[in-house]
Amino acid sequence: MTAKVDCSTMFAPDIERLDRDSLRLLQFGRLRKTLERAYASVPHYRRAFDEMGVAPGDLKSLADIRRFPFTVKTDLRDNYPFGLFAVPREQLVRLHASSGTTGKPTVVGYTANDIATWSDLMARSLAAAGVRPGDMVHNAYGYGLFTGGLGFHYGVERLGATVTPMSGGQTERQIALIQDFGATVLAATPSYALNLVEMAEQMGIDLAAGPLRVGVFGAEPWSETMRAELDRRLGVKACDMYGLSEIMGPGVAIECTSRIGLHGWEDAFLFEVVDPDTMEPLPMGEAGELVITTLVKEGLPMIRYRTRDITRLTDEPCSCGRTHVRILRVTGRNDDMLIIRGVNVFPSQIESVLLGFPGIAPHYQLVVSRQGSMDHLTVEAETVEPRDEDSRQLLAHQVRHHIKSMIGVSCEVLIRLPGELPRSQGKAVRVRDLRKAGA
Repeated sequence: MTAKVDCSTMFAPDIERLDRDSLRLLQFGRLRKTLERAYASVPHYRRAFDEMGVAPGDLKSLADIRRFPFTVKTDLRDNYPFGLFAVPREQLVRLHASSGTTGKPTVVGYTANDIATWSDLMARSLAAAGVRPGDMVHNAYGYGLFTGGLGFHYGVERLGATVTPMSGGQTERQIALIQDFGATVLAATPSYALNLVEMAEQMGIDLAAGPLRVGVFGAEPWSETMRAELDRRLGVKACDMYGLSEIMGPGVAIECTSRIGLHGWEDAFLFEVVDPDTMEPLPMGEAGELVITTLVKEGLPMIRYRTRDITRLTDEPCSCGRTHVRILRVTGRNDDMLIIRGVNVFPSQIESVLLGFPGIAPHYQLVVSRQGSMDHLTVEAETVEPRDEDSRQLLAHQVRHHIKSMIGVSCEVLIRLPGELPRSQGKAVRVRDLRKAGA
């Protein structure tokens, strides 16, 4: 007997529980129109399609998407600032951009319809995570050119909840407002949420004893161990939000309260997983690089955008009743992966070891340097309580041995005193690559 689905928790139940065949049919029609618009309106895509010898009319099924070219981040930078837009700049109502720390910034643009679509998808995502109309949402995502703050802001308002547009920083004031306004939902990067709760504890404030109920965290990889830490210390049910500016911003996928994968909204996006070496599509359930095509965006359509995120997809039924494919937790990024003396290591793997280790606080940084012709990894972590030098050296030895046995990589471990490592005001900087700095 099929369990009864509570549609009252869904923002758009008709589309969220659409049967798989109907979803695929909807995707095909929208994909065909997207390819046609991109080919007709974006010179970059016209050239790329022509070079591959394909045209929009060659799409006869969803599987034919594999015949079309990929888009990568450098394509946006090479066409800076407005070269990939499918509409005249005058028809855009908003621009966002990356920081451009590795070159020219990545610029993304939205029409009025794009903003409305984004707001609806964010409202749908927040509802899936357990946010309800009337909730008090403390939004600590950064406002400005970063898509996080305004993406959440518009979604909260669309859902009918109340948003406090705090942005990042001013941590003590944030804690005061969370208390004074009676926040029931915290939206932040997981590293900044951890910073908030640590500061609150130092001030003698137990946020878990207050009305906080839901945490919506994203914008950086985080482990199940980190989730358990946030659940316990904030008193929330922490859900993972997935998105990226090139595709839309936050709201591309979200964990429902079952927390067994992130529902990717297939009426708005086509998801593929490809082998990062051969670039061939992989069957459902196999791990590879996530590739996303937008299906409804007007301003900046993205065709087969390589996210660099490593994950798996599943279309197994979810107890929440939503039928959209689930993206299993991202384990890392192709471009974040470290290769240390022949061993592939993702920062999230080391995080999982550290956060489960007695006496180690959930703050760490990985420093990669060159020693002679070999890459060298130093793991810097903090103790929960102050310790003397001998005690910290013993702990470092134990952590180093545990990392070697669990992950297979040899590294140096430095144990710092509480508060010595930098704290995040937004996205955490987990890796310092001194090789790139020429150090």
